[in-house]
Amino acid sequence: MSYGDKEVSEPAFGAERQAVRLLEVTEEQAGQRLDNFVHRLLGDLPRSRIYRVIRKGEVRVNGHRAGPDTRLQAHDKIRIPPVKVRPASEVGQPSAQLLETMRTAIVHEDDNLLVLNKPAGVAVHGGSGVSFGVIEGLRALRPGETLELVHRLDRDTSGVLLVARSTSALRSAHALLRDGGFEKRYLALVKGKWELGRKRIDIPLRTDLRVGGERTVRADASGKPSLSEFRPVQFFGKQATLMEVALLTGRTHQIRVHAQHAGHPVAGDEKYGDEEFNAQMKVLGLNRMFLHAHSVSFEWPSRRDVSGAGNARAPSGEFSVNTPLPPELASVVDTLAAQKTRSRKR
Repeated sequence: MSYGDKEVSEPAFGAERQAVRLLEVTEEQAGQRLDNFVHRLLGDLPRSRIYRVIRKGEVRVNGHRAGPDTRLQAHDKIRIPPVKVRPASEVGQPSAQLLETMRTAIVHEDDNLLVLNKPAGVAVHGGSGVSFGVIEGLRALRPGETLELVHRLDRDTSGVLLVARSTSALRSAHALLRDGGFEKRYLALVKGKWELGRKRIDIPLRTDLRVGGERTVRADASGKPSLSEFRPVQFFGKQATLMEVALLTGRTHQIRVHAQHAGHPVAGDEKYGDEEFNAQMKVLGLNRMFLHAHSVSFEWPSRRDVSGAGNARAPSGEFSVNTPLPPELASVVDTLAAQKTRSRKR
């Protein structure tokens, strides 16, 4: 992909160090997040390093500092700093196991999207100690394709993950995400008997970086607006409740922190959960966090509403996909249901 690069200095450390580059965002690239834009250029760098150079102000947008989540506009001027990149021979490739996992995870594909049923334990992209994730694996499987993550899932969350197969699909999907046009629903097992009925939790969330770079989210009035809707699906006495959760905003760890704030932490959550409850669930066979993205639905914007609508391949129409609970979570539900039945007979 050509970015119309303009080199303004010579590499200082040989071929492994790139020059400072001044780039202009094209119409096709407009709407991307700054971190994704930079990652396309510096893909051999860990995500953590990319975030660091952005937050330090080494990346500039129109001469000013900008956050990783800044949405770029056509004709924005981007400064990319000189950074050392590893030679291609040292970058390596995703393992055969990851490639096979990605191949079997694809549950649907069309001209616009790949839909994956992401397993728990697989990161969506490399970084933070992980060399390769979902997107690197997919690109290795399909080297001739344009593939970009539409959204993200936590490493320990399973379920529906969308990957765009064209620039127009990515831009349309991101526009829907910004405008609240996505309906994303999760299944979560939480501690205790949920007695709040159908409940909207509207609590701002703030992301903090702790020692060692570990990211932690907490409820805080100074945080970003965050809205989740919880609905009980199945009760297991006073021990646990299976919930369906609709995300009305998409903050980091949103469901987990909102559930904790409501007094019903997610089962198996080692960061925000309850140790005693987690231990009880482990006895029942739960060896991961019980959080599964089970459905995504939306309607593609009409072609006349899509920027650059002259593109005849612009997606349109309704889209909906869902994935069932994976076996390791379904078996925990079955065990809890059996326990509840036995207790009734006593």
